[in-house]
Amino acid sequence: MSIVKISEELHSIARARARVFNRSINMQAEHWMRIGKLIEENPDMTYRDIWKLLLEESEAETSDAN
Repeated sequence: MSIVKISEELHSIARARARVFNRSINMQAEHWMRIGKLIEENPDMTYRDIWKLLLEESEAETSDAN
């Protein structure tokens, strides 16, 4: 595990979002990083497209686990 230093402002925003989505702050930051990575790799995709892709990945992981 690595430590990533972020601004206090971004940390506060992550803390608030984490509460809303019932995630840890680390899970929230990882979620944002995954979205950012996908957007950089797929600049023509919209946020909605990225969200659908993440949802499909999650559903596939759930199916594979069963």
